[in-house]
Amino acid sequence: MNTSTEARDPSGVEKYLQYEFSNKELLREALRHSSYVNELAHENLQDNERLEFLGDAVLNLIVGHILMRRYPDVKEGELSRRRANLVNESQLAAMARSFELGAYIQLGKGEIQTEGREKNSILADTFEALVAAIYLDGGFDAAFTFIETNFLPLMDRLHSTANNYDYKSQLQEKVQVGHGAMPDYHIIREDGPDHDKTFWVELKVLDIETQGSGKNKKAAEQEAARKALEILEEESP
Repeated sequence: MNTSTEARDPSGVEKYLQYEFSNKELLREALRHSSYVNELAHENLQDNERLEFLGDAVLNLIVGHILMRRYPDVKEGELSRRRANLVNESQLAAMARSFELGAYIQLGKGEIQTEGREKNSILADTFEALVAAIYLDGGFDAAFTFIETNFLPLMDRLHSTANNYDYKSQLQEKVQVGHGAMPDYHIIREDGPDHDKTFWVELKVLDIETQGSGKNKKAAEQEAARKALEILEEESP
């Protein structure tokens, strides 16, 4: 855990990214958290929030592009789910940790004292800012290469387990062990002719209610369970 009050020299992160910036100020800005800038207001520094905004859009565009090219037979809804599993706070924070990014982020004293270098939100936001910095510095091709290099292994891992992933079992284990609760599934609707029905299932567990759809009851339940797991993960500290 990095609790140092001083961030490392920003140029050191380039070896982890395998990208060398022509405009070093873009790199410095990407690593500059708002808490640091607020403490040095008189220096007229720019924090990384604007870059974070752009980086989020660049990530979603390029990951979506790669998914469409890599899985030409997968439908829009499943592509959206796969992208959400790749571009989310926990995955981006894990990616940031693989680059030791926390050690390079410039933080204010308050964030340092609360171990801000280890916070998923700060790490993920900084990663997005770095994506934008690479995009602005080297153009679309540079950003594409960086994202493809780092996300393809993760895509392959998620794809290899996607069809066999039992969301229902994981949800039941999570709520039963942690809360002594059991998920409750009910079919609420059936659409379409007998040979091509779509089932809609409602799931209630704890204070969570989700719905899932599928070509059979099991698939609909799995979809509802997946959504409930996502909500549980978002609510977890």
